[in-house]
Amino acid sequence: QVQLVESGGGLVQAGGSLTLSCAASGIIADINAMRWYRQVPGKQRELVATISKAGDKTYADSVKGRFTASGDKDKKMQYLQMSNLRPEDSAVYYCNMDISPAINAYGKNWYGQGTQVTVSS
Repeated sequence: QVQLVESGGGLVQAGGSLTLSCAASGIIADINAMRWYRQVPGKQRELVATISKAGDKTYADSVKGRFTASGDKDKKMQYLQMSNLRPEDSAVYYCNMDISPAINAYGKNWYGQGTQVTVSS
């Protein structure tokens, strides 16, 4: 079993910054990818940022230049630095890791419980 625990959400004014953290624990031999999603009630979950196994980073167009994803496989942590926040960034943010329980084993996606980010105008 794997558990992902997020922290760092909260209320911030437009133009402000927040950093989300996600800590993984459990049976983890390798982390194949790290992702951040967000979801607004009534809408589909949106992929915000991805860090591939090779370390390549991709972002949704709506957050490019404002959000920075990072990860530390040794510490089993990932982060999302968010700056110049806008009211439309308000959502529940979820971390996701594709984790293999053994070397060369298939990965499985695990999700955090979500953390609320609210940006006031």
